[in-house]
Amino acid sequence: MATATGHTEAIQASRVIGTDVYNTEGKHIGTIEDVMLDKTSNSIMFAVIGFGGFLGIGEKYHAIPWSTLDYEPSRGGYVVPFSKEQLQAAPVHDINELTGGDGHKVRDASYSYYKVPPYWV
Repeated sequence: MATATGHTEAIQASRVIGTDVYNTEGKHIGTIEDVMLDKTSNSIMFAVIGFGGFLGIGEKYHAIPWSTLDYEPSRGGYVVPFSKEQLQAAPVHDINELTGGDGHKVRDASYSYYKVPPYWV
């Protein structure tokens, strides 16, 4: 079965990691550094998008609800339906926060901030 934009539902994580991400204005905002998996529901919790930093120093990470990313073949990357201002004001995390505990604190904050219906309800 295909998604709303005609893409297949299955994709290898290795093809996603390292892919560029753009905002609604078409500006490159970062790269998918990782995806966090929810083992109990067999879902993707969120995509980890790296912003800023140099060679991994000073980089902050945004947890973006997976369902908001849409692959755009002409860009060779994903587009998120958020403005530059929304992304700049979004919660940022270090790698320890993203992977700490069960990930639910970061997941919940992300879905709440971006006003995305939770998949786990």
